[in-house]
Amino acid sequence: MSKLPLISELNGSSYDEFIRTINVLFESAPPLTNALYSSRPYTSYNSLISLASKFIQNTELPISHKFEIINAHPRLGEDKKNLSLSSLKEQGYFNSSANDSSNKIKSNALDEDEIVNTILQELNNKYEEKFGFRFVIFVNGKSRREIIPILQDTISKGNKDEELERGLSDMMSIATDRLKKLGRE
Repeated sequence: MSKLPLISELNGSSYDEFIRTINVLFESAPPLTNALYSSRPYTSYNSLISLASKFIQNTELPISHKFEIINAHPRLGEDKKNLSLSSLKEQGYFNSSANDSSNKIKSNALDEDEIVNTILQELNNKYEEKFGFRFVIFVNGKSRREIIPILQDTISKGNKDEELERGLSDMMSIATDRLKKLGRE
């Protein structure tokens, strides 16, 4: 999806169309998208994201729903074929040296990508083993390599409740950033 529909069009869309659009912002998180669908109409996408933030912060929201929402986001370093176009861009897969004329540089970049992804996959497994849900972070221009020490530090020092809230909050930052990039606020 290169551009989101007008909010008035989203408000009047079918369930399937609504979910397809919302998944561009939040990935596929049924507890969240179903709540957003039933809360229509919206005055803007920003109001929709604001409601999503309130929904995930609700202390009465079952923890299993919070886990389902955060686990909708792909893992950093995930196999590219399992990532949405937005996640591919955010994780820097299009910033490699693919435009270099040197095959050796391309090969080295691919090898480094594989090494970084392997490290991230191992760290994701440790994180999920410790906390019980996926690591989500608003990358905001950081490379996957720059995320490695952040993830290592979080695994060694992180608190489960604080991590869950931070990850869910970062999901809202990701959605807001995607919204800006898609030209609707």
